Amino acid sequence: MSTGPAITVAEVSKTFRLPRQRYSTLKERALHPLRSRAVDELRALDDVSITIPRGEFFGIVGRNGSGKSTLLKCLAGIYDADHGTIAVDGKLSPFIELGVGFNLDLTARDNVLINAILLGLSRREARERFDEIIAFAELEEFLDLKLKNYSSGMHVRLAFAVATQADADVLLIDEVLAVGDAAFQQKCFEQFRTLREAGRTIVLVTHDMQAVERFCDRAMLIERGRVLEVGDPHAIARAYNEINFGHLAHNSPDGARYGDHTAAEITAAWFEDAAGERVEALAQGEPLRIAIEVRFHEALDEPIFGLTLRNQDGHSIFSTRTDYRGVSTGRYEAGAVMTMRVSLDNWLAPSTYRLTPSIARAGAGSDALDLREDLAWLTVHGTGNSGGVFDAPHEIEIDRR
Repeated sequence: MSTGPAITVAEVSKTFRLPRQRYSTLKERALHPLRSRAVDELRALDDVSITIPRGEFFGIVGRNGSGKSTLLKCLAGIYDADHGTIAVDGKLSPFIELGVGFNLDLTARDNVLINAILLGLSRREARERFDEIIAFAELEEFLDLKLKNYSSGMHVRLAFAVATQADADVLLIDEVLAVGDAAFQQKCFEQFRTLREAGRTIVLVTHDMQAVERFCDRAMLIERGRVLEVGDPHAIARAYNEINFGHLAHNSPDGARYGDHTAAEITAAWFEDAAGERVEALAQGEPLRIAIEVRFHEALDEPIFGLTLRNQDGHSIFSTRTDYRGVSTGRYEAGAVMTMRVSLDNWLAPSTYRLTPSIARAGAGSDALDLREDLAWLTVHGTGNSGGVFDAPHEIEIDRR
């Protein structure tokens, strides 16, 4: 491989022709020969250009229908671009449809060997890595069970375990881990980190802004097939919120604000000490409570409350939501005022932290009613700093032999 970029996309465009009248059978076409055969054109990608250096973890975000998956399929060679050029330097492995090529009537044992060979491994390499694949998927007890009897989660685990064994230089990932449980998703991300440390290039398409901020070196926001912004993951996440949650309401000293605020609004947020007093500074190790005040203008059932703490560098240090914690928030009538408090052990490293609270309608949490960036600030002070972002109490033991 050269020392140049892993992926180069230059002025790529892709258009789909969608017939206004669809025929499902030959009989329908014969019976209605004069029906309109007009088509609509959908511009999925419009003059997209991006260069991704070797070894970078790169995120692609955007709303449904923005062109993210189309771009990934063009990179994978599934679609041909109408205009522009795409260059991928190195062996490529697309994680776009995990398990494509699996035979449901064969056992996991047979499918692992067959698909490992299809991914480019030799027969010998496939046999040598078989135990590692099965161990990663945690399916040792189900080796001789036909895949048609697997659950969807087991199917995904097996497919991902096989796919990561391909000796690829560039990995394309399109939300394929959304169906996995939390423990397996974390395991997969650890595998991605290992691959990146080995010099692999990873391109991730996702709606999960926390994953973007946590793992990506850079990110790109795409909307209606056009690239809006490329840069720091936190800045891209904020821009995604602006597009996904509505127009930017205002820019105040507290930061950006999203949502229409007609049904409910966040009126205040602050930090408290153990005595319940509002504070702007707190010693490391002292109990910490985060408070959010919400006023309701319409009746709402089970709204979702959330918050994120970021440090001075813009990294998300702590985040929680009521639906993630299984908390029932109840029903609120118009005019009601609610205060939510989150208590935690304050082992944050000495630094200044910014609080972003949010409220959304019941559901997936994507219908934001109000999200206020950097609404409150807290300075955590201490006598020392380990250099990390979290200084948990711990003991060090040395056993000299």
